[in-house]
Amino acid sequence: MSILTIVAAVLLVVVTGGIGYLTVADWRDRRRREEEKRTTRSATPKRR
Repeated sequence: MSILTIVAAVLLVVVTGGIGYLTVADWRDRRRREEEKRTTRSATPKRR
């Protein structure tokens, strides 16, 4: 195997891992924001 093939494979793994990390982080943040919205909405008194 040439060094170029190894470098390309390592970069592919790093980029794929980075995309996976960003996807999971975005999913967690979105879930947390929706949960905050729900708790804030239910904590406010209802108007009549």
